[in-house]
Amino acid sequence: MTKIHRAWIVNAIVLIAFAAIGLRAVEEPKNDCRFAVIGDRTGGPQPQIYGRVWREVDLMHPEFVVNVGDTIQGSEDALAESQWMELRPVWARYSHYPLYFTPGNHDIWSDFSRDLYEKESGRQTHYSFNYQDAHFTILDTTPTRRLEDGQLDFLEKDLEAHKDKNPKFVIVHHPYWIQEIREGTGDFRLHQIAKRYGVKHVLSGHGHRFVRMVHDGVTYMEVGSSGGTMNGSRIRGEGFSDGVFYHWIWAHVKGSKVYFTVKEIDGAMGAGRMFRADDWNQDGPSFDIADPALSIHPET
Repeated sequence: MTKIHRAWIVNAIVLIAFAAIGLRAVEEPKNDCRFAVIGDRTGGPQPQIYGRVWREVDLMHPEFVVNVGDTIQGSEDALAESQWMELRPVWARYSHYPLYFTPGNHDIWSDFSRDLYEKESGRQTHYSFNYQDAHFTILDTTPTRRLEDGQLDFLEKDLEAHKDKNPKFVIVHHPYWIQEIREGTGDFRLHQIAKRYGVKHVLSGHGHRFVRMVHDGVTYMEVGSSGGTMNGSRIRGEGFSDGVFYHWIWAHVKGSKVYFTVKEIDGAMGAGRMFRADDWNQDGPSFDIADPALSIHPET
């Protein structure tokens, strides 16, 4: 064997080795799971709505459920325990689904309510968990309706410890990012951390309306009401096109991809419309709101 042939073989082996390393580096995460995201129950609770949402979720058999906060009406320490107690039959009925709580301002308003929240929900006010290769970080905005430095420090350390996970989700109750994106540069600390660690999805509640914004490759989504009143001066806009409708979110994680489906409730309090979250942009729906299917034009 000549020196040229030996050199060619060595180079080929090196190239094959680097190719194998590259293939391992871009290997898709082993995800194939489905979960539900439930919006605010309170802020003027409508029990029949929350019950209908849970019934629909149960029919879809998710692997787990995440809420975005405001589980009880709250505001008074003396009433808090009884309000949590009212929900125990719900948790018992659907106890086969792991439920990951997010603290909202109706859940926590005092030291007493914070301790009670942790006891009743079985969750800390900020924590994280993995499901398959996906990573979820839940944070607490209740003190100031924003993420304070301590929460952002926790997020940064948590994402550093799980940087090999994909995809990554951050869940907070207050969607303070709406104003940051619309009125500022969008270069706020949460966004900086999200970009640095590859977080692609930030979910919130609070506003009782559906909002979806994409900024620098990060999708921010406010899940609307799953039981809180749709009436009141704090609701900006009115009707479906403004995101004001009772709904919940169905999520499918496949590899590194996430597919969100928005499911409006049906019956007397909703029209039962269902659409891909991707079909809703910063200005609202990009489909025919009378019937989302009318926007689809099949080839045959």
